[in-house]
Amino acid sequence: MRLTHAKDRSATAPPPVATAPVASLPRRPAASDRDEDDMTDAWRAVSGPLPGSPADVRAVDSDVPGAVGRMLDHVLAERLRRARLADPRFAEELAEPVTRFTLEGGKRTRAQLVWWTFRACAGRDPMPAGAALRIGAALELLQTCALVQDDVMDRAALRRGRPALHTDLSGRFAGRRGDERAEWFGQSAAVLAGDLALAWADDLVAETPLPPWPGAVVRRLWGDLRTEMVAGQYLDVQGRMMVARSLTGALRAARLKSALYSVERPLALGATVAGADDATLRLLCGAGRCVGMAFQLRDDLDDVFGDPRETGKTCGGDIREDKHTYLAAVARARAEAAGDGAALAVLERWLGDAALNEQGLDEVRDVLVATGARATVQARLDRLAAQGLRHFDDAVLDAEAAAPLRRLLLATAGARPGTDAAVPLRPGDSGYETPAYDGAGDNQ
Repeated sequence: MRLTHAKDRSATAPPPVATAPVASLPRRPAASDRDEDDMTDAWRAVSGPLPGSPADVRAVDSDVPGAVGRMLDHVLAERLRRARLADPRFAEELAEPVTRFTLEGGKRTRAQLVWWTFRACAGRDPMPAGAALRIGAALELLQTCALVQDDVMDRAALRRGRPALHTDLSGRFAGRRGDERAEWFGQSAAVLAGDLALAWADDLVAETPLPPWPGAVVRRLWGDLRTEMVAGQYLDVQGRMMVARSLTGALRAARLKSALYSVERPLALGATVAGADDATLRLLCGAGRCVGMAFQLRDDLDDVFGDPRETGKTCGGDIREDKHTYLAAVARARAEAAGDGAALAVLERWLGDAALNEQGLDEVRDVLVATGARATVQARLDRLAAQGLRHFDDAVLDAEAAAPLRRLLLATAGARPGTDAAVPLRPGDSGYETPAYDGAGDNQ
């Protein structure tokens, strides 16, 4: 194992990550033989496809999504068994669709971020490696919760190129009890499906054996992550009811809804399980903060300009639902500043129109390009990605594992080729301040 800066470079160091006093958590205790014995006993009670040796840990590197998938296979088989004991119909009609949706998931990006951060922070022992896999699997279940309920709120018909879960559930009763009642059933059942996925995710984290200090920090991070995700969803919904909308508000909703739980928190979880020092934790959180915002801005662009065959979603969903995205907020602000009544009329006509057609979407696209909103968001995205990599490159990490983690962060950001360089952020680019970790490893 070789510890080194993630990437050698001569550029000046990035601005320090802001810190703030935080509530106390257990300080790092001195390890004892008794603690190690207790952990060994605890892991004997945990079944599943867990690494049994350092060689097994390294073997996961070749196929992290596959390893997480095998963990989910094992965990969800047990959850389905219990669901069938509770009620066979519930298991067949709700628990099984949740299981299929999770197992047929996408790229497992959040789980991969946990794993590669764990490995980059010199994680190589089997027991914490098993914890990293279980926490990654829990994040996949949390993602199921978020996507299923998000599709209900957005009235989205497709997810991953297939009917969204609420649409599929509604179809079971379409024509039998009336379309309106079938739609109500599908939406109601999908909300419960999201709740079930969240409960299973919580169970998985709670049942993962961890030593006292990392266990306390993981529980705090997990609790914050869930609250932040719900807060972001609420701001997203609430923003559609507001007449006056700000750029800052759009960024704050994006930060809470997606950036934190998609990137920053997975990095913090992986680093904590590996026992990373506080300086490394701060730098990785700084990297995740910037890359997470870039990730959400890329998602906003893809919703309007992306290829549905690649995104798995119908284009224009954010426009139909009049979501308070940074992209739309920039377009409106620029049109108002320029006194461009024609552009404002297009936005007023189509934003929030559920009947948006391809012609209307093209008109909105033209406004987003003409006002410079698309270019502005892309440029900000690129700067965020570059600054995130600057934070990352200042962390002292295991060289072998840092390289795939860096590539994963760059891909997650969705930045343009050539962004892989130190580019200073402009004031306000990050859109928010997130206090970093103090000596206890807590975050606020």
